[in-house]
Amino acid sequence: MPRGLLRPHRRTAGTGTLRHPAAAEAHGSRPQAAVDPVVLAAMIVVRLQTVVSREVAPGETAVLTVGSIQAGTKSNVIPDQAVLQLNVRTYTEATRTLVLDAIRRIVRAECEASGCAKEPDFELFDRFPLTDNDGAATERVASAFTGFFGDRATPVGQQSASEDFSDIATSLGAPYTYWFIGGIDPDSYDRALQAGRVAQDVPVNHSATFAPVVQPTLDTGRSPGRPPWWRR
Repeated sequence: MPRGLLRPHRRTAGTGTLRHPAAAEAHGSRPQAAVDPVVLAAMIVVRLQTVVSREVAPGETAVLTVGSIQAGTKSNVIPDQAVLQLNVRTYTEATRTLVLDAIRRIVRAECEASGCAKEPDFELFDRFPLTDNDGAATERVASAFTGFFGDRATPVGQQSASEDFSDIATSLGAPYTYWFIGGIDPDSYDRALQAGRVAQDVPVNHSATFAPVVQPTLDTGRSPGRPPWWRR
């Protein structure tokens, strides 16, 4: 979002990451002696694309990303395993369970179809909770932001980013609210918005070209010193 904007928001996604290997090694000259995990991994990746589009209800939001595939070290050796790392983002436990169950079912089915001699392994790690802002706290902060920052403070909708911030408040039984600070040059953002190319022309975090504009982003984040709304 454009630099200097503060946006209280309602929700960010809960996430989970899953890793699984599957196997059987041979020389590249004798593919018939192996279950090729590279081909198997490719089939799994393609099939996984149907989970969100065909199994998650249209009114629900879910993201399933294959972020890493690791298999083999040399062109003439069929490796003994492929490791896929997946990232799952959902807003409800029911959808999360549905997606994880579908992943396991698809991976096992593709392994069986390829003739794997053993079951695939699954490992769940890097789980972050749903961030669901308290309504009253969010309204209070939004009102203070509007009073202090004027039209630079605007609402933002549901986001697929994830955070462990809510763990602190939840463990204490305290209400919380989480907001964003924009860091993109506003002229560049406006040009991309008018051209309908925000997704293509505005770099996002984890991109090699992501470089927030230092000012007024920095001053907005700490602005200005200790304003009245911070002490409320």
